[in-house]
Amino acid sequence: MNDISQPAPVPSQGASQTPRNWSRIARRIRIPLGFVFAVVYIWVSRPTPFSILLGTLVVLPGLALRGLASGHVQKDKELTTSGPYAYTRNPLYLGSIMMAAGFALAARSWWIVIIMTLMFAIIYVPVIAGEEAYLRATFADYDEYARNVPRMFPRITRFGAKQGAFSSARYWKHREYEASLGSAAMLGVLVAKLLLKRLW
Repeated sequence: MNDISQPAPVPSQGASQTPRNWSRIARRIRIPLGFVFAVVYIWVSRPTPFSILLGTLVVLPGLALRGLASGHVQKDKELTTSGPYAYTRNPLYLGSIMMAAGFALAARSWWIVIIMTLMFAIIYVPVIAGEEAYLRATFADYDEYARNVPRMFPRITRFGAKQGAFSSARYWKHREYEASLGSAAMLGVLVAKLLLKRLW
């Protein structure tokens, strides 16, 4: 999304309040839930050298996409339509999906695939919906942007005339490097688990 740190608009009374309330709850619990998932992931994973290599080859493009998106997005200032945002409205989440697929391949466990799918459906889909509501209420040109740019999987051609430039300062400000560090740590744990299994 353009602004993943911002809350959804204040919910109106009525049937739409419950989904928006869950969107806020999902936003709060996704980080601690991620730590719990990491423990489960390490426990049930069954890595091999090939699965780790294959998974890494999928994780790296996801990291690159997230890094590129974080250098373009200007939180709370304007609707970002440059860089990868000219192709998909959610390059950060698309990058995360690619990373999740890579880690699922590395782990070689259907349990991981099932848990990841459930987490995306229960946690991230409502969060994305809440962020879209916030952007629609904040930026007048969001509706046109949403009509022309897919929510997740990219369009082939670039939308709009705005070019924009990648900013390393934004990358560091948004602390996107933490995704790279976390991914390296997780892959390192998989390698360690593989080596310990062979030693035993």
